[in-house]
Amino acid sequence: MLKRCLAFLTLLACAGAPQAQMRWVEGTHYIRIPTQPISTPGKVEVLDVFSYACPACNAFQPTLDKLVKSLPAGAQMAYLPASFNPREDWVVFQQAFLTAQALGVAEKSHDAMYDAVWGKRTLATFDASGHPLPEEQMPKIEDVAKFYTAYGVKPDQFLATAKSFDINTKMRKADADLEAHQVLSTPTLIVAGKYRVTPQTAGGYEQTIELVQFLVNKEKSG
Repeated sequence: MLKRCLAFLTLLACAGAPQAQMRWVEGTHYIRIPTQPISTPGKVEVLDVFSYACPACNAFQPTLDKLVKSLPAGAQMAYLPASFNPREDWVVFQQAFLTAQALGVAEKSHDAMYDAVWGKRTLATFDASGHPLPEEQMPKIEDVAKFYTAYGVKPDQFLATAKSFDINTKMRKADADLEAHQVLSTPTLIVAGKYRVTPQTAGGYEQTIELVQFLVNKEKSG
């Protein structure tokens, strides 16, 4: 009886892989891009391309938190802040994230920054009716610096780093990476530097989690 059960479980496991392969179709649910270098050597990287000022990214963030917790061993999350919508202050938030990352407070403040923009609205980029604020009312990097005091970073320290040559260089590299990864919108996820996924191509938020897990396992299995 035990041998029969083991044989049945093995049959189910073998059947599961083709079913997953059939469910997720390259070119439909995910797009193969020219392979790009990753920032997490030895790991299967899942790269979140985002902006704090992007309403779609804010809506997707709870799902992304679930995705991070669901990643199998050997997978690692990474982040790429987008700047291609300057009208909505994305450049400032790109600069802010890269600065926070350099100061070691980016990941611990990540969800709170979304809340500052969209929840508490202390760094809001849209008015109550959903229209972008006038340029003169958009948050400046000096405004953002105050947010990070809650994480032990003094405003003058934050601003000195934000306006440094190093951060300027990282912003230019982030823009080049956006182009190299062929990112068309946010949120976008890049798995292993070679597979581009969005909630739209995956078919929904929860499906995005399932698809990313599939691609991570696909990469791990070689």
